Amino acid sequence: MPQATVTRATLSDVDTLVPLFDDYRQFYEQDSDLEAARNFLSERLQQEQSVIFLAATDGHGIGFVQFYPSFSSVAMQPVWILNDLFVAESARRAGVARKLLQAAIQFASEARARRLVLATAFDNLPAQLLYEKSGWERDDKFLHFTYEL
Repeated sequence: MPQATVTRATLSDVDTLVPLFDDYRQFYEQDSDLEAARNFLSERLQQEQSVIFLAATDGHGIGFVQFYPSFSSVAMQPVWILNDLFVAESARRAGVARKLLQAAIQFASEARARRLVLATAFDNLPAQLLYEKSGWERDDKFLHFTYEL
């Protein structure tokens, strides 16, 4: 596989991102919906509500990472929530996810963020291993809850 390049996505990259984003959602047992994926990604980019980095080889998208801004009141600094990381099955185990994580870390560092945070499924062991090998630490200080609306 040729070397992947990682660049910050813009609106002109939405067509490349949509099938990857749709596959990502299907991984988490959501129905395929390319039109909704296009709308969601376009809105996030147009409204500057997220940052997305796209990995590609020969102009073909093979992965992405998307993260959202938040803040730490205690630290009085930005925090970035790494919400989505996906690499196409054909491109896995080639260092693409690691490159995407590094792009997110570099961006957050340059934005003077306090930290990046993420969550993954309990049974997503390959992702957990990747995060740990990449220097991420499990949070044993806080118990996280959700409230579904």
